[in-house]
Amino acid sequence: MTATDSALTALSQGWCALSLLHGRIEAHIERALQAGHGLSVREYSLLDVLSRQHDGPGGHLRMHQVADSVVLSQSATTRLVSRLEDRGLLNRYICDTDRRGIYTDVSESGLALLTAARPTNDTALREALDEAAGNPELAPLVVAVENLRTP
Repeated sequence: MTATDSALTALSQGWCALSLLHGRIEAHIERALQAGHGLSVREYSLLDVLSRQHDGPGGHLRMHQVADSVVLSQSATTRLVSRLEDRGLLNRYICDTDRRGIYTDVSESGLALLTAARPTNDTALREALDEAAGNPELAPLVVAVENLRTP
């Protein structure tokens, strides 16, 4: 085995550990959100992203920006938006300044559900990270996640 082979193996092992941590966290949060609020992780993420929009220049996200934020394809994001709109959690309307643009905002009931679900999400995230911290392979990744700060 060459030095390059061992470096790639270590990189691959790191990626597998990161993937495992992500999967465990997402599954734990999914169960908690479904049980407590009838929301999937993707639905929660979409409501959260859209709730952070604001009026004014650059305040609303285009569908490809929303898709990037929730890590879905544009078509999957459009289907997700439609499902949440059908449930009364989102509203869509035409942009005043560009008739080609369609904005999506969280409805009052969507904001209420998001507000109720946020503590569940946060608690489930904390539980999943605490559980993962007990695994020697995942513990360094948990520390890295906990040390991340948004600018």
